[in-house]
Amino acid sequence: MPFPFVLPTTSSISFTDSFSSSTHPSLPNYATTARGVLRDLLKRYKRIPPSSQSSNLSTILSALNDYIPYLFALDAGVSGISCAGEEVDVVLIKELEVEWRSTLGTSIPGREPARVKLKSLESELFFTLSTLAYVHSLQARAQLHTIYNATLPAPEQRAKAIAAAMKSFFDASAIHTYLANRAAQWHTQPAAVDISSSVLGALAELTLAEATLITVLKDDPYPNVVLEDRNKQNKDWMFKGVEIPKVRAHLFARLCLSCAEHAAKAQAMLGRASKIDESLIKYVDDLRRTAKGKACRFLGIDAELAGKTGEGIAWLRGAQKELGFTPLGVEEEKKRSGLSKFKKDWQEKREDRKIEKGEGWGTDAGKFEEGRVVDMLLKKWEKMNDTVGIQLIPPSEPLLASMPSGRDYPNQKVFTPPALEEESMVRMRAPPDPGDTAFEGEEDDSADEDERPTNAPGAFPGARTDYGAGTSYY
Repeated sequence: MPFPFVLPTTSSISFTDSFSSSTHPSLPNYATTARGVLRDLLKRYKRIPPSSQSSNLSTILSALNDYIPYLFALDAGVSGISCAGEEVDVVLIKELEVEWRSTLGTSIPGREPARVKLKSLESELFFTLSTLAYVHSLQARAQLHTIYNATLPAPEQRAKAIAAAMKSFFDASAIHTYLANRAAQWHTQPAAVDISSSVLGALAELTLAEATLITVLKDDPYPNVVLEDRNKQNKDWMFKGVEIPKVRAHLFARLCLSCAEHAAKAQAMLGRASKIDESLIKYVDDLRRTAKGKACRFLGIDAELAGKTGEGIAWLRGAQKELGFTPLGVEEEKKRSGLSKFKKDWQEKREDRKIEKGEGWGTDAGKFEEGRVVDMLLKKWEKMNDTVGIQLIPPSEPLLASMPSGRDYPNQKVFTPPALEEESMVRMRAPPDPGDTAFEGEEDDSADEDERPTNAPGAFPGARTDYGAGTSYY
């Protein structure tokens, strides 16, 4: 389950105030206009209800793809590097000043995240590319929502949605990896924690872990069986047990272990950063647990297919421990109080409602959903072991200590900075029209949003939520 990133908003700027070009005089104007369009779209997206935001991601992605080539052209001109086979001369008039709203840092509950003032074209480039990676992750999240919804898709639709989610995941991973490698050359860290080297490295590992895990979901039939089992429209009371070849099950386990390793690296990098949103830290830990639990499940499937049902049950109990759930045997399950069963049923219905609404679902990185799959298999195998062939169930701790090494997915992408087309380069050689002003955006500035009056609990409409220095309550 992808992390539900919040897209940042930004202030309006004019590149013509900070840059000039003798070879392509219109470059700052075109870059300002493209950024103004992106700025307005980000602010409008922020005001859309969360359930409708996914349908507007393609528009923001198009605006980002239009703006980013101009940004790299300015960066190439300042650095003295050719762009699209042409020499671009860009002179810095004054330091670029811009504000971006931090979405990964800590904030006071009930208030907007802080706006961070940044200087340099590098910060603008990093925040813009990070936003592009967030959009790719959110698109993958929207695709995965279609396969977990109440209306189960056809096998072809499910395969198509997972393939699209895989592409978006690897695109986001490539962008974060590019930014992390570029940030390694910095001597000082920026003011915004969102683009610090430790957070960028953590996001690179996180998106790679998510991309690796989605490759397993493509050929994993068990979550779909659980979905069909609790689907109200499903009239099939009995289903044929799914089968996974032994080699595939072991391969899936190694892919899941690779995902857990990347998530553990991301968790360590976030630990070195300061003032990070707790929801992101918890999500990374849940993703690591989910991947480890999946690996145990596949190793258990591998053992059960070889006729070692007792060892398979031990692997499933180890999966419960890795997921953070208390393993329960058959006797413990019978003795469990009705209140505990009611609590579990309530949690399942609560998660189902989140999926139906499309808000707040999957923030546990699929840990709860994986727990359902493990419970289903555990009940089935324990019943088989008690009635058909009784085998001793070994302890799970030695099995967990003997887990194999992880294996990365081979087809990883590399981000290539986009370049402007030849026609655009030719068009920018002409000086801008004196009466033509660059479009900086029509939406209110970020500072205006913080100054709008908001209603405090128990206060009159329009009253401020806090009282400034020098004011009196009476």
